[in-house]
Order: sequence, then C-alpha cells, then structure tokens
Amino acid sequence: MKSRLITIAAGLAMVTASLSGCGNSNTSKKSSASRSTKKTTQVTSSASTAKYTPAKDLKSKYDVIIVGAGGAGMSAALAAKDKGLNPVILEKMPIAGGNTLKASSGMNASETKIQKKDGIKDTNQKFYEETLKGGHGTNDKKMLRFFVNHSASAIDWLDSMDIKLNNLTISGGMSVKRTHRPADGSAVGGYLVTGLLRNVKKQNIPVFVNTDVTKINQANGKVSGVKVKINQDKTKTINSKAVVVTTGGYGASKKLIKKYRPDLANYVTTNQKGSTGDGIKLITAMGGYTVDMNKIQIHPTVHQKPAYLIGEATRGEGGILVNQNGKRFVNELKTRDLVSAAINKQPNKDAYVVFDSGVKARVGSIAQYQKLGFVKSADSWTALAKKLNVPSSTFKTTVTDWNQAVKNQKDPDFKRTTGMDHQLNGKTCYAIKIAPGIHYTMGGVKINPQTEVLKKSGQTIPGLFAAGEVTGGLHGSNRIGGNSVAEIIIFGRQAGTEAAKYLK
Repeated sequence: MKSRLITIAAGLAMVTASLSGCGNSNTSKKSSASRSTKKTTQVTSSASTAKYTPAKDLKSKYDVIIVGAGGAGMSAALAAKDKGLNPVILEKMPIAGGNTLKASSGMNASETKIQKKDGIKDTNQKFYEETLKGGHGTNDKKMLRFFVNHSASAIDWLDSMDIKLNNLTISGGMSVKRTHRPADGSAVGGYLVTGLLRNVKKQNIPVFVNTDVTKINQANGKVSGVKVKINQDKTKTINSKAVVVTTGGYGASKKLIKKYRPDLANYVTTNQKGSTGDGIKLITAMGGYTVDMNKIQIHPTVHQKPAYLIGEATRGEGGILVNQNGKRFVNELKTRDLVSAAINKQPNKDAYVVFDSGVKARVGSIAQYQKLGFVKSADSWTALAKKLNVPSSTFKTTVTDWNQAVKNQKDPDFKRTTGMDHQLNGKTCYAIKIAPGIHYTMGGVKINPQTEVLKKSGQTIPGLFAAGEVTGGLHGSNRIGGNSVAEIIIFGRQAGTEAAKYLK
C-alpha cells in the first residue's frame, strides 16, 4: 500500500625556537591531519547560492515532506528516498543548512576504516563510556548505545555519497582521535551541507525555502499532514501519513533561554537565527513531551562581537588557552562545561586561544577566522604578547613550558594528555580573544532509538518521528564536541528509514 510521509527537518622534538621567535619548522611527529594538508580540498557551502524549488510547484500531497533543511533533515530525506519514497524538503529560512552550517570541528565515530588506516585503536565501548562520562552519566543509555554502534556505518554512508570525512582530529573529553573532518581540515558544516545538497539535487528531492510549518495535523490519533505558511503570506495544507521533525534546537530563542536558564540570558549565541525551538512547539502541541530543557551548553571558545564559534580543532591540533596574565589555567581539552567554567573564573571572564602556523595549517577554518578579522598575529611570542597586552616574559615562559610538556608527553600543570602531537614552534604566532557563549541545547522532545516521538505515558504518536537537536536525552548534561554532527547523520538517516518502515 502506497503511503505518504512528511519529514520536518531543521542541527581536533625539542623546543628548537629561540625565545625571540615562534620557531622554525615543526619537528613534532606527523599525523593524518598534517599529511592531508598536502592535498587541499576546496570546499565552500553552496547553500546561499543554491537554486531552490519555486513555491508554485509545492503540491498538496507527498510521500516525504521535509520541512527545514539541516543535516538531519537532508539525511532523513535521502534515507527515505533510498527506501523508495518521494521526499520533499520544507525550510522556513531563506537557505538550507540550519545549524549544520555552523558546525566546525568534525563528526565523531568509532571503529571506522579511517581510524584503522591511521593505526588508531578505538572501540564503540570506549566511545560510549567517554560520552557517558562527558554527559555526567545522565545520557539516555539506549539512545547512546545505538548512537555509538551506528557511528562507523554513518561515516561509510556519507562516503558512499562522495562526502568524505577522512582526516582525524580530537575533541575535548575524548581519549583518541575519532573526530572525522574533510581532508583539508576545514570546517565540517559547510562541507556537509554542500555534499548533502548535492545528493538531494541528484536524487531529485525538491527543496522549498521560506516555507514555515505552523502545525502538524492529526486524524484519528495519527499524523495526517502539516499546515504551512509560504513566504509569510499564503497558507496551505499538505497531506501525509508521517512527519519527521528535525528543526533544530532553541539556542537562538531569547525567550526560551530566559525561561529555562535565566542565568544565561546575557550570553551571546553561536546559533543561526532560525534555531528558535519551533519543532518542540509543534510536537508538544501533539502530546509529545520534553526532557533536559534546562541543559544548555556553553561553548568555551566564542569570539564575542560578532558571536562566532572558534572550533575545538584549534585546541585539538595543539592550541592552548592563556589568560590576561599570560598563563595557562586549565586542561584545554576537558569537556566544554569544565573549560567554560575555568574561563569564567579568569579576569574579565575571557581568555586567548593561542596557536602557531602549524596549527593554522592543520585547521582549515582558521583562514575564515582571519578573513573575519578575529586573529592577531606576530613573528614572535614577545611581539604577540604586546599586541594582546599580556606580560611578555610570563607569556613566553608559558609557551616554552608547554613545548617542553609536548616533548615529554607530560603536562605537569594541568594533566592534559591529548592534542599534544605538535609543539608551538611554527614561524608565525597567533591568538584569538574568546569567552563562553551559548552553543547547543541538549534538551528537547523525547524519542526512542527508532526516532519515534514519545508521550509522557511512553506511547508513541503514530507517524511522528524526530531527530537531531530538536530531541533531548542523548547528550545528558553536557555534549561532547563532534557528537552533534554524528547525531544528525545517524538519527536523521534512522528517521527516514523508520518512517518508510512505518508507512509500509
């Protein structure tokens, strides 16, 4: 029997440098990241220039309608298409991508072919335990188990669509390199959106922008379609027997932030302006319920004006954090909540991410930070200290001590054990001033591993599915960097598959 589906998408040698300079060539051991920079992949997001489907072509009935075009939604659409359904994507914003476009460091996965090729020993169990520890033991364990067990296949699935994340780095809270990113070390978000959009177009899946879902309709206790507003003017009802909500979180909603975490009301946010919790409202109106709504993640390294995420890979590839006194003050690769708390204890509640030209070569997104004017640079640590207005002698000692720690593979000050493959002795010295900012909302609607939306009673709402940041429970009290990208791909794909299974 032919059925109809609507998917609502919107979600890391010895010190040879003289103290007057940043150093000569980097003599530390090589990693897959440094090797991969020899062959640079030029990737830019096509979201803003993509040609979307004209509003006049919107039909009143579809196999699969995806409203909101983030990574989870496009993954759901592609999975549904693979199962023989005909998806369409509805996005309230003028362009596709959602918060996925903001993703920086990479996608976590364990037991992958990329890790094995690089000789990295990892297990799903280790990934599970470290994520559970990062979430302070409050994660939904069934969701987490499904997540880690399907992470490697998600990397393979992307690879099958020529979306290759074959360069490894590390994020805070992880013990091994399992953060997968593009070959040139660039930001994962734009690369993913470009690749997913390319495949959506290849599969002839229509994408409608400026199309806002205002209600999910029901008939006899089951999903029957949605009501949409087109270009903030014309309204239309679209019929379908299933809906997958992947509209993202609420990190850009001042109203919801103030409601659930008034202590964060004055923080800047890294979220795109469409992340206002729309999907949560749609689902709770149907009887779904929410969990962990007060669990809002503060990212430690955010450029403040304008608010812009400085990705974890900058530290994962060897960068350090230094305060206004020119000193390190924390293990830079602890979990985000702990690093943020440490920054908030510093003078002015801010700090500097400090790195060299070696880190810059391994982290493609730094070029974007430079283009935006966030980066201060100099040809010596002394000169950089003057630009930052920090004590130069203390600053130089801090870098020297760090390089010695890297040489010895032992950090006596803060017990850091990861992101220590390279000393800071490149030819140019860099720093970006940062402070914590709102980055991610761990709370959201409750689902099971089949991505079915649940009522408080534990019953499902027939035909209603959800995936990505709109959901809550997977990350517990604190999300590990690189897990959100994994979540949108793993559960977005699962949502499209399960919706097709429901309809058949």
